Amino acid sequence: MLSYDLFALGAAACWALGSVTSVTPARHLGAFAFTRWRMAMVALMLWTVVAVTGHWRGFEPSYWGVMAISGLIGIFVGDTALFAAMNRLGPRRAGVLFATHAAFSAALGFVVLGERMSLQAFAGAVLTLVGVMTAIVLGRHKDETHAWEADRGHVGLGVALALLAALCQAVGSLVAKPVMALQVDPVMASAVRVTVATCAHFVLLAVGFGAARAQQPATARVLAQTALNGFIAMGIGMTLVLLALEKGDVGMVAILSSVSPILVLPLLWLQLGRAPAPGAWVGAIQTVLGTGLILWR
Repeated sequence: MLSYDLFALGAAACWALGSVTSVTPARHLGAFAFTRWRMAMVALMLWTVVAVTGHWRGFEPSYWGVMAISGLIGIFVGDTALFAAMNRLGPRRAGVLFATHAAFSAALGFVVLGERMSLQAFAGAVLTLVGVMTAIVLGRHKDETHAWEADRGHVGLGVALALLAALCQAVGSLVAKPVMALQVDPVMASAVRVTVATCAHFVLLAVGFGAARAQQPATARVLAQTALNGFIAMGIGMTLVLLALEKGDVGMVAILSSVSPILVLPLLWLQLGRAPAPGAWVGAIQTVLGTGLILWR
């Protein structure tokens, strides 16, 4: 089971790097255009891998519909809502709200799939979630003035979008779990999910949905940043999550992958040139201890 836990932690690392590298291109293009470009590029990457490996041959027709639904909920709605929230709240505050996807996942796994945790795993899960929340809520210096901490647009809408993204992430994983438990190829599964979500975005653009248009023209630099972000956060990160779901419980995978905000802290330190606030260190220690209890359960 340990290897599947490590897959989830690896996904958290990818998402942490992705959240930091997404801020500039997402605010340049807007949430919808950024997500559309990102998904289209990742879909091309994933299908190239599938074509080379030939793993599409073992992917049963019945799996397509399940992964398509998972992609529409978890990626099309979830990712778009998350980046829209980040554009309004910044990566730190959007991150603390999105981290609630672990609680949503654990609850849904318990109710729908009958997943259970040992006492040690439950204690580790609680400590991990409390640590993540503590680190983000108390992780800002009082005199912080960086643009990433500034509000852009309606704060209430940003909060609602972040919580919607968290719920969609949880439901998307729940839908994908039965298929991934059959140990299907995760790259092929990712390709289907991303492609369906990409098509949905292009439909919105084609029907003239105003928010789907780019806020500013795409530049070569922005597209390069978007491609790199997609490769790390979606191409690698999402595939690692699907690998973790092969044998890991939905709730446990979500809890371990929710530590990404903790991993964002040193990245923000490098970006802003300032160490995180003391509260961030307290939360980080709690998260490390909680993760340790889970890994050694």
